[in-house]
Amino acid sequence: MPRYDAVLFDVDGTLIHSRPGIENSFAYAFAQMGLDPAQINVSRYLGPPLRWSFAQHFSHEADVERAVELYRDRYARIGMHECSLFPGVRELLERLRSAGIRLATATSKPTEVVTPILEEQDILKYFDLVGGASMDKSVDTKTAVVRQDLADPRFAAGRVLMVGDRKDDMEGAADCGLPAAAVLYGYGSRQELEPWHPVYLAPDTAALADFILQSV
Repeated sequence: MPRYDAVLFDVDGTLIHSRPGIENSFAYAFAQMGLDPAQINVSRYLGPPLRWSFAQHFSHEADVERAVELYRDRYARIGMHECSLFPGVRELLERLRSAGIRLATATSKPTEVVTPILEEQDILKYFDLVGGASMDKSVDTKTAVVRQDLADPRFAAGRVLMVGDRKDDMEGAADCGLPAAAVLYGYGSRQELEPWHPVYLAPDTAALADFILQSV
């Protein structure tokens, strides 16, 4: 019997190498808002919710919402295509599904945004549930996304694992009482992830699959 019955996957930095599209879309939004993107370390925003990221630079809610709108416009037109699967992701998902493990995404991207990306990358078929943030503020943190996934009857019981690459993923899992595995090939560092005591630090997708499928 595999170690887990179901797995919730972060998307950016865990399944999909989306850095180019995200960073370019942030740069576009900041430039349109009158800031110099060259003066901003946008790599720190690979993972956290959009509104939180823009709130680090704009104090007025209207400016934050305008920046989110600009980002999403550019991302929908161009950014979503500037990505690729991390090595071995398709094989990872294939192995887990073949073992009967239920799979869901738990991403800070809105469901409407991430679904076509998963489809374009030809991995949508592996997921029982596409869990993501809402376009508004109602589901706008990783904790809220994970909690939403766990409200689905298919993921409400059994041994569920969260997998991600940033502290937001680890925090979301902890807030919802789930164990979390951290991937070291994504956008977070060992120093960022280790303090959250993940049950496993995966060097690559093959090792992650081996850990999840290990008999208990």
